[in-house]
Amino acid sequence: MIPERKLREEIIKFSHLCYERHMLVAMDGNLSVKLSENEILCTKAGCHKGFLVDEDLVVIDRKGKKLRGSGSPTSEMAMHLACYDERPDISAVIHTHPPISVAFTIAGVSMARCVLPEVVLTLGTVPTVEYATTGTQTLADKIRPYVRDHDAILMDRHGAVCLGKSLLLAFCNLETMEHTALITKTARDLGNVRELDPGEASRLRSMGLKRYGGPPSAVAQADAPHADLPPACTGCSGCAHPKPSGIAPKSELKMARVTNGGLGATLGTVDKQMEDALVREVLRAMAK
Repeated sequence: MIPERKLREEIIKFSHLCYERHMLVAMDGNLSVKLSENEILCTKAGCHKGFLVDEDLVVIDRKGKKLRGSGSPTSEMAMHLACYDERPDISAVIHTHPPISVAFTIAGVSMARCVLPEVVLTLGTVPTVEYATTGTQTLADKIRPYVRDHDAILMDRHGAVCLGKSLLLAFCNLETMEHTALITKTARDLGNVRELDPGEASRLRSMGLKRYGGPPSAVAQADAPHADLPPACTGCSGCAHPKPSGIAPKSELKMARVTNGGLGATLGTVDKQMEDALVREVLRAMAK
């Protein structure tokens, strides 16, 4: 086992990094790491992770009872305990509020897609857990099924939970997830998100599970036809233009296309005023 002194230094270092990398602000977020099978070191409630010091750490048992340290354990300790209960193979949990990833959940856009090869290799896909009140047992229970199969998870409107065999690996999963969100958002802003070919996604995921490991339930599927990937990836559902969940648009507008031969516009069922406004906007863009 790694000495407690060393783990205290690491949890302080990664707390500071989470703040410096804009993964959380103010009193947001919480981190924990296993000292042993029966003891967990975690950040206390109401402390700023960017200025975390040793006195801001407490030790609890696997039931959440404080064993030593000043102050109370983080109010979201139930979520950490759920992760350790479901995944005996992990030793660290990091919960933060990465802004772009959280924005995806608010917009109702899933990140459970196969877009970047290196992400498919290391994380597979990033699912989103439906909304539940922060700091509650309800939220902790909702993430359990996702924790079993994933190392990076988003919670609707709330934040991320990233797991690892060490604090470093949990932090790497967090960085990878937010970096993916930034790249995907940028591609969407440019007009299109192209998914990986389903066959290539499956090959990459199988390779990644064998090379880097992952949740035991996922590793067990490494030789399956599509590894552990969801149907959304293996069926290439087309996340280039996903519709926000829970929102049924009254009409559908197919975007205008600009070709070498001029303007070709295909419009859905929209009123004349919207059509005229769209044409004017496209013509202005062409004139620049």
